[in-house]
Parts: sequence; C-alpha cells; structure tokens
Amino acid sequence: MEKSYLSLLEDIKMAYQQHGNLADREYMYVYMRQKFDYYGIKTPLRRSISKPFLSAAKILTKSQMINLVDDLWHLPQREFHHLAMDIAIPRFKKQPEIKDIHFFEILAETNSWWDTVDFIANKLMGNYFLVYPEERKYYCDKWIKSGNIWMVRCAILFQLKYKDKTDINLLFEIIRQTWHTDEFFINKAIGWILRENSKHIPETIKEFVHNNKSHLSELSRHEALRLITN
Repeated sequence: MEKSYLSLLEDIKMAYQQHGNLADREYMYVYMRQKFDYYGIKTPLRRSISKPFLSAAKILTKSQMINLVDDLWHLPQREFHHLAMDIAIPRFKKQPEIKDIHFFEILAETNSWWDTVDFIANKLMGNYFLVYPEERKYYCDKWIKSGNIWMVRCAILFQLKYKDKTDINLLFEIIRQTWHTDEFFINKAIGWILRENSKHIPETIKEFVHNNKSHLSELSRHEALRLITN
C-alpha cells in the first residue's frame, strides 16, 4: 500500500507539470505577492485533472492520506497545497480523531497565507471543534498567545460557518484578546466573523461594535456593520 501512495504522488506531480502555463504562472505568482511558486494551472482545470487523484486517495489508509497531504504540502508549487486540502477535507470531516488537531496546526503554520489558512480554519478546525467543543478554549488561547498571526486568525475564524451554533461569548472573548493590533489579517478576520454573525444576530453584533468602538479598528468596524442597516 505504501508503494501505491508513492505512485499516486508521482502521478500527481507528472500531471501538474504537464498542464503548466507560463503566462498564468507569472500572474498567479505576482497576485500572491511572490510568496509561492506556481505551475499556472487555473482552478477549473486543476479540479478537472485532480478528479482521478481524489478518487484514488479515498482508498488510502488514513496514515497514508496524511503522508500524501504532508508531502504535497511541502512541494513548492501552490497548486499542490490546494489539492492537499481537497484530499484532506472529506477524510478528516468524516471521523475526526482528537489528535488530528495537531496535524491541522502543522498545516496552518506551514506555507501560511490566507488562501490555505482560511480553508484550514473553517473546513478542518471548524469541523473538529464541532465534534470536540471542549478543546476550543485551550487551543484558541494557545494560538493567540503564540503571536503567529495565522494561528490567531484560525482562532478568530474557526466558527465562521457555525451560524446559530456559534459560541458568541467565546467569540467575543477571542476578539477582545486580539483587537489590540494593526495587523491587517487579524483586523480583517475580526470584521469578517462579526459580519457573518450579523446575518442572524444583527442587534447583538451592532451592540458589541458600538460598545467597543474605541477598541476595534476602523477596518473591523466597517466590515462588521456592512450588512446591518440602521
């Protein structure tokens, strides 16, 4: 079985190399602030050529899947990282184990940028904390204290799609611990999560923003109230 995992990895690498586009590669590289290399494979094409690989990954054991995701994550081209996320989500969502959070942390801390961190926070950590809610406070405190802006963003955003399942008291506590910063990606995340919750508890969000106007950044306030009409 280990051979099949390695063969799958080689097949993926070969297919992505064959579909590279130099013009699109340059555009993607510049758009992502020159942080990652690319083959220049646009998302629709990447998803199309990845279908057989996603199917093949389903028959791997969980440990082999984790190895595959980890190997893809450490390749330089960003397309591999997005495929790794597509492989990870159905397996981790189905039956998450309490130890899985450690792998999610590794992914979030490695090759970090908004396009992967937001996925990890919402799809992987978000689902994990629905199954293990007792773990939320410990890890959010840990991530906030780490000083890593991407882990802080995970603490803020893991409840983004929770809707009426949101622990609003925990969310407000996290925001109070993270609003004293000029960091764009943190202030943007605060505004985003507040705006998302304004869709179902607008008065609560409006009151929170009003009462904490002097603490929240202008960006956070603007994003939070964007959908609320006076």
